[in-house]
Amino acid sequence: MSELELEAEAIKAEKIEGIKAEAEKIKAEMQAGKKGEGKEKIKTEQKKQPKEETAEKAKEKWGIAHIFSSYNNTIVHITDLTGAETVALSSGGVHVNADRYESSPFAAMKASNAVVEIAKTKGFTGLHIRVRAVGGVGSRVPGPGAQAAIRALARGGFRIGRIDDVTPIPHDTTRKKGGKRGRRV
Repeated sequence: MSELELEAEAIKAEKIEGIKAEAEKIKAEMQAGKKGEGKEKIKTEQKKQPKEETAEKAKEKWGIAHIFSSYNNTIVHITDLTGAETVALSSGGVHVNADRYESSPFAAMKASNAVVEIAKTKGFTGLHIRVRAVGGVGSRVPGPGAQAAIRALARGGFRIGRIDDVTPIPHDTTRKKGGKRGRRV
């Protein structure tokens, strides 16, 4: 399980414990002789609580913004919390004409703004951000568009939760190109 799923499970468990504690309190009052008041409280609390929970859920809808930033392009991809369903997807190459500008901060900002509009129409209010560079045998440093993309998402009106670096780092890998003596210039 990922950290987000564990966090969601913990929140559910806390809510369930709170509801159980309130039910125990009402049972104790009913046994003490306040039967009429206890029944009224049960009815009113049962009606109020689901409305509050649905209002909270309607207020906040979180997603994950996956930002892949290399020295050739920047891709911004928003999914739901599970990461299984795509909400919006855009890349720097869609918004500029020349290949050399695909990885620029301007192109990354345009891609993020396009994704922001789509995600807002679908009701998302907060985002966790996962930044990824090329990784592996290649560069582990995100390209120039990563910072601009994060800034554009924040300016888009979303609440920013976590910002994680999910660049794949090999623990033991294939041999790097260049041979025994390295690249001879």
